[in-house]
Amino acid sequence: MTPGPMSQVAAWTASVVLWLTTTLVPVTGVAAEPEALRLGVMKTGTVRWELDVIAHHALDRASGFRMELTILANNQAIKVALQGGAVDVIVADWIWVSRQRAAGHGYTFAPYSATVGAIVVPADSPVRDVQDLVGRKVGIGGGPLDKTWILARAHAQRRAGVDLDSGVDKVFGAPPLINKQIELGRLDGVINYWHYVARLEAAGMRRVADADDLLRALGVEEAPPFLGYVFDETFGNARAATLRAFLAASREAKRRLCDDDTEWARIAPLFAAETAAISAALRQSYCAGIPKTWGARQREAAAQVFSILAEIGGRGLVGEGTALAPGTFWEQADF
Repeated sequence: MTPGPMSQVAAWTASVVLWLTTTLVPVTGVAAEPEALRLGVMKTGTVRWELDVIAHHALDRASGFRMELTILANNQAIKVALQGGAVDVIVADWIWVSRQRAAGHGYTFAPYSATVGAIVVPADSPVRDVQDLVGRKVGIGGGPLDKTWILARAHAQRRAGVDLDSGVDKVFGAPPLINKQIELGRLDGVINYWHYVARLEAAGMRRVADADDLLRALGVEEAPPFLGYVFDETFGNARAATLRAFLAASREAKRRLCDDDTEWARIAPLFAAETAAISAALRQSYCAGIPKTWGARQREAAAQVFSILAEIGGRGLVGEGTALAPGTFWEQADF
């Protein structure tokens, strides 16, 4: 008996299904979206430079994760976002991490940048050393607990028996305002964050000492990176592969910014340099601050630095801890 039309259709359909299942690669569903890593950053923060490189070149997806940025108003908002679980990772210093751990909060740190701040004076200033600031008007962009200011106080006290805190006419203010004041000749010197220092140097001002110089004078031969990516340790251990991939992407982004003129020019809108000299100074300082290695030796140096900061800055800076809190540094970040 000849098969009817419906039987012929069923047979044809079955043969097509058999061919698809034996010839083609089986499709079990849409590819899974890469795991998200949520970062909290400031709109004007320098960390955005490398994160822009990661996003522009899709280094995150190539490494098996998806970077999500939350733009926040200031450093305090960023820390609140981490503490509230709104983001997974922020940039902060390990002093804050140690302080949080001493208070029972399990954050940990992986290095991001070794560039912090510096003391800058006009080119014709008679100030040649830290203790020469005594009797002069000095602007401090990071507030009374600024780490470079604390290290300068320690240096003057230990090397020359000078109390800078009482001997200097201190002016605290926002970093851009501090820069403007010395440009107008209203200050004898400033202590400011590295990217503001770079702008002053590009304008012809002179660096007296930076945080690394001060630490070497205080007996710390290898200054540890102060700034790093900070996250909850439990989260870090559970998502270790993703975090290591992110840290590798971060290092690759830094390499591109320092090695590729085109890449540096591409991110120029993020730092809005008014002149080529400022752009070059920012790049030089940024690249000089890239951590070259991170391991036990750098962690030991950080413990030395903590002791110095605790002695001069006290609880206002380091909190209740008398020593660097165990676990402050995420050992899986070693390179």
